[in-house]
Order: sequence, then C-alpha cells, then structure tokens
Amino acid sequence: MLRWRLPPSTEFPQRAVSSFSAPIPTPAASYVGRFAPSPTGPLHAGSLVAALASYLDARANGGAWLIRIEDIDEGRAVPGAAGTILEQLDWLGMHSDGEIVWQSRRKDLYQAARERIADWVYGCGCNRREIADSRLGVGPDGAAIYPGTCRHGLAPGREARSLRLRVPESGDDAVGFTDRFAGWQEQRLALESGDFVLKRADGYWAYQLAVVVDDAEQGVTDVVRGADLLDSTPRQIYLQRLLGVPTPRYLHVPVVRNANGEKLSKQTGALAISPGPQGRDEEAAVAALQQAAGFLGLRLASPAPSIRSLAAFWQEAVPAWASLLAERGAQLRLPD
Repeated sequence: MLRWRLPPSTEFPQRAVSSFSAPIPTPAASYVGRFAPSPTGPLHAGSLVAALASYLDARANGGAWLIRIEDIDEGRAVPGAAGTILEQLDWLGMHSDGEIVWQSRRKDLYQAARERIADWVYGCGCNRREIADSRLGVGPDGAAIYPGTCRHGLAPGREARSLRLRVPESGDDAVGFTDRFAGWQEQRLALESGDFVLKRADGYWAYQLAVVVDDAEQGVTDVVRGADLLDSTPRQIYLQRLLGVPTPRYLHVPVVRNANGEKLSKQTGALAISPGPQGRDEEAAVAALQQAAGFLGLRLASPAPSIRSLAAFWQEAVPAWASLLAERGAQLRLPD
C-alpha cells in the first residue's frame, strides 16, 4: 500500500517545469534514513563507508535506518550477493529498523508512477552509439547528454527502445539543493543531462525512477550515500516535483578510490569485508568499522587499539559523527 499519493497529471505544480531550488529543509520530526546496496557483490571498503555514514546519521538523529536491496537491474545482480551483504551488516552490528525492501518486487509501483507522469514521458528509439555521436559531450556523471532526437516523435521506421522523461528546455532552469556535506549544488538538466531514461531498452526500470518512488513510499527523510551519486540528485529532485512527493535532505560522502584514482568497486578489484578467521570475529568487525570511520574523518575519543567491542565503537562513533557534521555545516557553501 502506497503511503504517498501521486497527483493526477493535470495537477502538477508549475514549479515542476521551471527553475526551483531545494535548500536544506527543517529536519523532520521523524527521521528515516536508508542504506540501499546493489547486490552485485559483497560489501567492500567503499560500500562500507556509505553504509556506516547512513547508519551513523540515523542514530545521531534518533531516527530509523532501513535497508533496501536495489536489485532493479536484475541482469547485474549476483546470486547470493544480497544475502551476503545482509550477513555482513549483521556481523558489523547494523540492523534494519524495518522490513527489508527489494526493488525487483516493486515494479507495479514504478509503473504506477510512470502512468502518473505520462504527459512528460515519451518513447525513444536511439541507441547509445547514436547518442554519443551527437557530440553534445557528457554530463557531470560521465553519461552522454541526450540531444532530444525523439522528443517530438519517433522518426519513420523507428521503434521505441526506451522511455525518457522531458526536462525543461531552457538551460537557465537550474535544479539546486544544499547537500549537507558538499554544500550548494545545482544542475541545468537541459544542458547537463538532457531528457533522461525512465525505462531502459532491456526492459528494466531505471535507477532514477525506482529510487525516487522507493524513497517516497518508505517515507525517507534523509538520503546519505556516496558522492558518485551526487550528480544524479537534481534529476531525482525534478522527478519528485513532478510526482508531488517530498524531497529528502541529501548528504553525499566522499568515495573510496584505489591507487589508480578509480572508485573502489568489484570491477576495480575491491576486496570483500572479511568476518575474520573465526567467522564472526568481533574485533575484525570493529577494525573494519574503524577503518571506514577514519576515512570519513571521525575523531573517536579512544585510540583505535583500545576499542575492541562493537558496543564501544558505536558509543564513540555516533557523537563523533554529530560533531563532524556540525563542523562541516559551518563550512557549507550556500547560494547567494
């Protein structure tokens, strides 16, 4: 059952198709955060940083922390990976405060959202090669900017491969928001992404739509994740405005990189977080958490070797996170 109501397409607010900004709102009375891993492999040092940041933010705000398995791209999901991730989180002392949600089981919600914004959605017959050949370059996230080829209808003889969402045509219409860690961010969708995909050529719903629908349906008030997703946020805010759902607060933490400067991932050789030789060695769990905490810049009161239990780690890490964000907040770049 949906906890939020999508307005009819004729009732969309005018700000959805004009410039708008989303500064940091007043914290909700009931904080709801989430960690949403993709089951393409086990947790590694990079994904642990994102998990830890989201967990600490929820605990520091006295809120709930949810786990969502983002397996909407079923072609990339590794059998057994989701179970391994959940076991790793349990070993690290991070437990969901609600039912675990699986994106692959929520396709009806994504279809319902797509139908509500039908006036902004159109079929696209372009393939990646054709989009790249348009020479519009790439957006901040490295993806080719869509040139709008099919915006006014498919060319004769072409069939729709994917579904795209129209963005404001004027490059002056910027989507802005204040990130709780990175400060003020803004993006001109027409110039920096173009009309973006809601449903892919392989039939899977796109991440941008799924994450917006899931965050709204779960009542998420705060999204804490890696900075590699920072450039996706303006598109998600635009979708939220079209659907008439709340915009969460956002906080993007730096991503862990390997020696070559690449984001640490399974594809770049990231090693899984190991539970130690005893299977569930608590000291190994604490050591992994301390390494992630160090990357985030947390200043724990006790020296690392003296923290040997999960209870002791969390007792120090939660206030250290609150202190870190208080300092960071004083340095944020805000709009003029």
